[in-house]
Amino acid sequence: MTEINYDLVKETAQNYSEDMNAFLRDLILKHGESCEEGDKSKRIKEEMEKLGFDKAWIDGQGNVLGEMGKGEKQIAFDGHIDTVGIGNIDNWEFDPYEGFEDENLIGGRGGSDQLGGIVSAVYGAKIMKDLGFLNDKYRVLVTGTVQEEDCDGNCWLYMIEEEGIKPEFVVSTEPTDGGIYRGQRGRMEIRVEVKGVSCHGSAPERGDNAIYKMAKILNEIEQLNENPADDSVEIKGLVKMLDEKYNPEYKEANFLGRGTVTTSQIFYTSPSRCAVADSCAISLDRRMTAGETWESCIKEIEDLPSAKKFGAKVTMYDYERPSWTGVSKKQECYFPTWVIPKDHEVTKALERAYKGLYGDKRIAPNVEKEIEKRKDLPLTDKWTFSTNGVAIMGRHNIPVIGFGPGAEDQAHAPNEVTFKQDLVTCAATYAVLPLEYTK
Repeated sequence: MTEINYDLVKETAQNYSEDMNAFLRDLILKHGESCEEGDKSKRIKEEMEKLGFDKAWIDGQGNVLGEMGKGEKQIAFDGHIDTVGIGNIDNWEFDPYEGFEDENLIGGRGGSDQLGGIVSAVYGAKIMKDLGFLNDKYRVLVTGTVQEEDCDGNCWLYMIEEEGIKPEFVVSTEPTDGGIYRGQRGRMEIRVEVKGVSCHGSAPERGDNAIYKMAKILNEIEQLNENPADDSVEIKGLVKMLDEKYNPEYKEANFLGRGTVTTSQIFYTSPSRCAVADSCAISLDRRMTAGETWESCIKEIEDLPSAKKFGAKVTMYDYERPSWTGVSKKQECYFPTWVIPKDHEVTKALERAYKGLYGDKRIAPNVEKEIEKRKDLPLTDKWTFSTNGVAIMGRHNIPVIGFGPGAEDQAHAPNEVTFKQDLVTCAATYAVLPLEYTK
């Protein structure tokens, strides 16, 4: 068994710091939102080839993949390479596409969410090769995946179901504020529709106003989110899933946090502004905790008193959008909750890898806000937002663990930055993890 010289790993990772910084700056310059990631895929493949990956390729959907080593078990490190847009440019203090760099920070759209993750993963594999960590037990797969911001997990559904990629486990390199994350709430996108009958607005009693029907349903949806779970209310709140009485998975639900629902969009049809609306529809953003499924979430809307009264139609949205290569992978807009147990071997292996290098506290970059934020956080925690784990573990039951450079609160925000120290910390930890898992 290869002996791990943790100090040498940290030194090697630090020696690659400038290379990682330059690589990240270059990826930020090659901006690309979902379905526009082609230049970044090609640039990452180029870096993999330069660093001596055994194989590097771009698949049919446009994901870039690189393999290092020839061992039996495949261990994957995933980072999505698409970004969201920049929003109102007036909210930025620097050019989000040009970015900037100082002693501790790299700024630019996508730095934390999550181009830094693919940078650390590529160099983590390089460190494994440099230090002779690759063996006949495992090989490493690094994936730069597309369309995550548009439809999280769609890329991994494609890779698993169309390309036959099925690793032993996957490390998600989404930003974790220096911590190890072992789960997230799921989500789904729900559409609710009701019908009415139009008439002239001067005599509304002749018609049947669909907007008024939806108003009553909206009020009850709000109650789902706001009500307690006791018998004082007719509509029990979603908080009930934290209670053993209602949810056998209540312990993990309390770890991940309660589910929520909110109305995100509203639509209607009407012959004119002088007529009664003859249909109304809404979109719901539903966040799910452990123990909740798409079936249970649909049923709870169907069972609302007003939804029953007005015959509301409740469905899930579908996603089908061509990637930058023109390939579409259709799926329902359902992104399951996932959580890997705290005593799972993957969880324990990543904790051993990190603690062997850095101890039992989160490493903070030399940035006052981050030092203050991270100092009291537990080493192992969970994400607030959603990741590709919804497909990898949520749908296909391949274990996922999270550890990545950057901070969650930088995601989708103006003036997005990531931290040079995190790039080094993550690359070093990635390099050690497969040995810890297979020893």
